[in-house]
Amino acid sequence: MKIGIIGAGMIGGTLARRWTRLGHEVFIANSRGPETLRELAAETGAKAVTRAEAARAGEVVVLTIPQKAVLDLPKDLFANVPKDVVVIDTGNYYPIRDGLLEELDGGKVESEWVASRIGRPVVKAFNNIFFKSLLENGKAKGTPGRIALPVAGDPPEARAKVLQLVDELGFDAIDAGSLSDSWRQQPGTPSYTHDLDAARLKQALAQAERGRLPEYRNAANESLKKYLTT
Repeated sequence: MKIGIIGAGMIGGTLARRWTRLGHEVFIANSRGPETLRELAAETGAKAVTRAEAARAGEVVVLTIPQKAVLDLPKDLFANVPKDVVVIDTGNYYPIRDGLLEELDGGKVESEWVASRIGRPVVKAFNNIFFKSLLENGKAKGTPGRIALPVAGDPPEARAKVLQLVDELGFDAIDAGSLSDSWRQQPGTPSYTHDLDAARLKQALAQAERGRLPEYRNAANESLKKYLTT
């Protein structure tokens, strides 16, 4: 499969490493240009390209950038990308990093906001796992305790394609519903970064309470603040 990745940070770089090892053709981009990705390209076999080229690279495009950086994407980035190309959003909103984004502080679901900004449906995935676990902890299907990851998005056929990619990477893929349900896997929720198996992940998603989203976000924000100051 041809996969474009926009963002070459911890999650983007990890997905490039994993997918090239699995035989996928990966095209990776960042905001600074292909020349800054030479080392990663040489290491992984991914092709360093522009963001526009990554958006048009194949049947799946991963958007894996800080929430605030969505505002700086070219307005026409996805203008001529075929409608059947699946866009995966791995992003999370942290006010300490991203600054205050009024719509998100007002309760708008993070990935619904992303979809509205880029003018495309997105599928939320890979946002609730640390990059090191994503890199190292994939297991064969049927392995006891296999980590599970939630996938939420529209339309169902796009979600199904991402569920398949998650399973291929060595994680139990959990259908977490439409994009409007993706708040259940946002930062600070019970499913966030706990490396749960399938049964416990389903339970954690069900336990999340919409009314507690500000509390969840504050807790995640404080955790990131401590990480950044240590």
